[in-house]
Amino acid sequence: MTQSFDALIIGAGQAGPPLAARLTSAGMRMALIERHLIGGTCVNTGCTPTKTLVASAYAAHLARRAADYGVLIAGEIAVDMKRVKARADAVAANSRNGLEAWLRSMEHLTVFQGQACFENANTLRVGDERLTAPQIFINVGGRARVPEMPGLQGIDYLTNTSILALDSLPRHLVVVGGSYIGLEFAQIYRRLGAEVTVIEKSLRLVTREDEDVSAAIQQIFEAEGIHIRTNAECIAFAPHSEGVSVQVNCTEGAPEVIGSHVLLAIGRQPNTDDLGLDRAGVATNTHGYIMVDDQLCTNVPGIWALGDCNGRGAFTHTAYNDFEIVAANLLDGAAKRVSDRIPGYALYIDPPLGRVGMTEAQARASGRPLLMGIRPMTRVGRAIEKGETQGFIKIVIDAETHRILGAAILGTGGDEAIHGLLDMMNADQPYTTLQWAVPIHPTVSELIPTVLGEMQPLLVT
Repeated sequence: MTQSFDALIIGAGQAGPPLAARLTSAGMRMALIERHLIGGTCVNTGCTPTKTLVASAYAAHLARRAADYGVLIAGEIAVDMKRVKARADAVAANSRNGLEAWLRSMEHLTVFQGQACFENANTLRVGDERLTAPQIFINVGGRARVPEMPGLQGIDYLTNTSILALDSLPRHLVVVGGSYIGLEFAQIYRRLGAEVTVIEKSLRLVTREDEDVSAAIQQIFEAEGIHIRTNAECIAFAPHSEGVSVQVNCTEGAPEVIGSHVLLAIGRQPNTDDLGLDRAGVATNTHGYIMVDDQLCTNVPGIWALGDCNGRGAFTHTAYNDFEIVAANLLDGAAKRVSDRIPGYALYIDPPLGRVGMTEAQARASGRPLLMGIRPMTRVGRAIEKGETQGFIKIVIDAETHRILGAAILGTGGDEAIHGLLDMMNADQPYTTLQWAVPIHPTVSELIPTVLGEMQPLLVT
């Protein structure tokens, strides 16, 4: 039998459930198909459990620094990894269960558990079920990319998903990949008590960021005892009596690192290879991402792609914004576009990095006249009071339009303080508007108007 619906949603990540709520509230009869866990990456293997681990790691780090604040703790600080894991599991499970209960109670929505495959442009097969609808929304997310590397198939390795199953502390965690996911796990496990080495093929960490940001992050990590090996051109693996041998061939340092565990953090890939997209005629690029236009429509009328699988964003908040764009255009007569979205994100190390808009390098490359202001966190009262003075604030301005082009806040509260700048950019207001704001003292945000009042011309070379 074939069951007919008004619309089908594949995937219960960040875009799928709210879209189901909007469409069912508009009277549409819906089906949502999820092959594994409700909530997708964020709830199950991404933001929710990892930021819970970040909190546990921060507590351990702060406890070790207690004497700096005049607080005396007798004996060594110990970490119970089973309790750390149980806490992360519980937070993720509570979020997942709440979301699933909401979906299953939603009027006009049927939830199917299983793998969805296209039979044609308006029909899906889910196990023994055949579902058809004139509108289909793909929200299948992504997973860790595991590239071919010498010796990799001969060792046991971890990804950002499987590492969450650990309930004991690695003796020495070797993180292959010095970008966002890899750095978060590196600091988490170092603070929980493991020896940690980060191996990065590029010349510096997080190459998407400016060089001064990368250098500051490396200094923060090395101060915590994390070993950094950059410019590792020939990475290879082999079994070792103590775990795994990782060959690095860096220009400096030993050519081999011996670890008890290896975490691969070398990027992501979309979960699009088993959907039968070819049978629906849906086009993908060479990396498997579904190609969409500015309103998230695929090349096939009646099919949209939202979230990580479309390559137009890699975050929970961009996936949710994809839902907002599609819902507003379908139900509210709007003409929202992905290109109107101002990029903002955070790197959840400690201190965190909050980012919005262009980097300094990107602004320089644009050729426009620029203003720039920088303030170290050593000159931010809140950071001094907290004893957390690593990092800096950097803001780049278009000297002609006075619009904020981009900013980086690497420092305590940076992931929150960045929103003042993000909001000004979304409002398309000149930086002078924020410069004359009266912020609350003592906060990190209060120094943003000060930085804006000290902007200096930036020579573009």
